Amino acid sequence: MKLNYKRTILVGFAFFLISAFWQAYDAIVPLILTNHYGLSQTVSGTVMSLDNILAVFLLPIFGAISDKIMTRLGRRTPFIIVGTVAAVISFIFLAVMDAAQLSRLADEGIIDAYNATKAALDSAREAGNEALVALHEEGLEKIAERVHEITLGNLWPVVGFIGVLLVVLLSMAIFRSPAVALMPDVTVKPLRSKGNAIINLMGAAGGILVLALGIVFGTSKNLYMSYVGYVLAVIGIMVAGLVVFVLTVKEKTWAQEMEAESERLGIEERTESDGGEKKKLSRPELISLMLILASVALWYIGYNSITSKYSVYATNILGFDYNATLIVAQAAAIVSYIPVGIVSSKFGRRKTILAGVAMLATAFLLGYFITPNVHPLVMYPIFMLAGIGWATINVNSFPMVVELARGGDVGKYTGYYYTASMAAQIIAPILSGALYDLLGMRHVFFIFGTVFVALSFVTMFFVKHGDAKPEKQDALEALAGAED
Repeated sequence: MKLNYKRTILVGFAFFLISAFWQAYDAIVPLILTNHYGLSQTVSGTVMSLDNILAVFLLPIFGAISDKIMTRLGRRTPFIIVGTVAAVISFIFLAVMDAAQLSRLADEGIIDAYNATKAALDSAREAGNEALVALHEEGLEKIAERVHEITLGNLWPVVGFIGVLLVVLLSMAIFRSPAVALMPDVTVKPLRSKGNAIINLMGAAGGILVLALGIVFGTSKNLYMSYVGYVLAVIGIMVAGLVVFVLTVKEKTWAQEMEAESERLGIEERTESDGGEKKKLSRPELISLMLILASVALWYIGYNSITSKYSVYATNILGFDYNATLIVAQAAAIVSYIPVGIVSSKFGRRKTILAGVAMLATAFLLGYFITPNVHPLVMYPIFMLAGIGWATINVNSFPMVVELARGGDVGKYTGYYYTASMAAQIIAPILSGALYDLLGMRHVFFIFGTVFVALSFVTMFFVKHGDAKPEKQDALEALAGAED
């Protein structure tokens, strides 16, 4: 029983294009909201939670709907095609609306004032003139206040921007659960941690490509830059991923082969449609499912509080290029995905997740001690640790949820997983944003993330179900299998 790596990689192109989108979205939308529209951290955090609010309701629905239908392309593929096309078109409109707002700011003299003040500030810092530094920093704050006043003077541009944003998010919600459910559809249960490792590796590859684009376009260097070119480049990556997926993935055939293999191995219950009686979760299994979902919610609150505002924190507080540090985290995750899948098949998903949670909490805690006076290179090993920790969690948490799914309920259980993660991400940017405004971003940012990730260790510790049966092979055989 070995994982078909080529097939899993091709299925992973759906997650590749999803991750490319979210990497771009999480990077530029907070910057647009805070810098181009002058919104507070609390308000921008609330807007950033809209995708999660929609997801809580829509992802289980679309996941369950995709369980019920069958087309000549399969259950999931039609959702992936329609959702991606809609997301691409609406994302272009979002960038155009932001460009219109920048034109408005230029007409008000904001951009010229910012460029002059920023140049003077950089000169003062190089000269070590603290008095001038403070004066020019105050000037930048006044410019930001003026942007806020312009937005309040006419709310229609920001209302229109948020309206288009909702269309973008609805488009992504259409196919996120179906895309993620596709891997379990074509992979037998004991191999799903390894399969999820490949899927996450593909997602990380998409994220790294977009981060590299961020460096090329200099998205962290100019608070009032236009993102139209950057968004078009990201869309190019998404479309390329969709084309590869559509041309190579044979969902219907592969799902039928997986069902036949599962039946041969005796590891899949018969579904109601096959004449079998669908088995319900036992009470201990239900408790484990609830604990797993609680753990997912807690670590996502901590993780999303960092990722949803890191571009703002790195740019405005530390003065770092956020793209470079995030590339390091993604690269570390890519290197660790396959080894993590092998380790979890040997030692179990729960134990592996606990190790990942410990690594992620440690990385966030260390991040607190990084200041603007510390060289940016010091952040790299911290983000490497965070990337490995998050990869270790991600590879195993989703398979633990769908391990408990019965028969044709994979889409529904995928929806449960996303309900927990998205509900957490509704809370994260709003609560963390309010604390940033109240106590200051510098002292709350990493501590907030650390606390919630640490809490997830406690809930995961008591989970008893969701591990696959250990594979009967030694470590050398496992490593050999990873090369197939």
